Amino acid sequence: MSSSRREAITFYLCISPWLIGFVAFVLGPMLASFYFSLTNWTLLSPPVWAGLNNYARMATDPLVLQSLKITGLFTLAYVPLDLMGGLALALLMNQKVRGISIFRTVYYLPSVISGVAYVVLWMWIFHPSAGLVNTLLAYVGIPGPRWLASPDWALPAIVIMSLWGLGRSMVIYLAGLQGVPTHLYEAAALDGANTWQQFWAITLPLLTPTIFFNLVLSIIGTAQTFTQAFVATNGGPLNATLFYVLYLYRQAFQMFRMGYASALAWALFVIVMVLTLLVVRSGRSWVYYEISDER
Repeated sequence: MSSSRREAITFYLCISPWLIGFVAFVLGPMLASFYFSLTNWTLLSPPVWAGLNNYARMATDPLVLQSLKITGLFTLAYVPLDLMGGLALALLMNQKVRGISIFRTVYYLPSVISGVAYVVLWMWIFHPSAGLVNTLLAYVGIPGPRWLASPDWALPAIVIMSLWGLGRSMVIYLAGLQGVPTHLYEAAALDGANTWQQFWAITLPLLTPTIFFNLVLSIIGTAQTFTQAFVATNGGPLNATLFYVLYLYRQAFQMFRMGYASALAWALFVIVMVLTLLVVRSGRSWVYYEISDER
């Protein structure tokens, strides 16, 4: 046996656990869900071929449009706050002061707490009568809203509670900041640039790949928002927090319409893929890569 053939066999043996796991737990379920999206299947009876009926039904389902609207509004509100808030925290945590590692840990810890746990905490914070937020507002004479119990305030409340996980984007930004060459700041300081000018001319351009990465992750994450609405409001009040994935869950595990739920899942996959491709395409005009020196 030649050495090249032996190396090939060794290579495939090494990656075989990953390949088996990918086929069994990713590719296989994806293909199965696509097949089920073309059927009427209720878990209690065999799948019946339905063609594109499930996809056609989505176009006339008012709750699909409502869930897409809610998810879109949440994305438009949360993504900019996540990008700017994470960057602001990273800039603060990038300072060379004593004990900075402790502060970094404290700000990152909330992002690893169970989603159910932090949602329950925020449900108490936003309680209309005994919650911390409305209690503080009452001290200054401002009547607090009903937050999660109000159709107008439920979605903003979920946006606020979702910012609890800013530590995730902060850590990624922090890695990007520490990769910016210090000699660029030194040269800019010699030329008389102040801190604000250095940020706009050096820090921000060199952070655009990191911003791009966080933008893609944030869009994908918001499209899959589920836990906050499921635990805090169950989609209410009046479907004001009926996120797309929550509606998908209802169809699959409450109404047992697995075929329709599979079609909803594939529609979400296409939407996220299109949005990601649009972001990637737009990145050619604003993402700066130092190695290639291109925008």
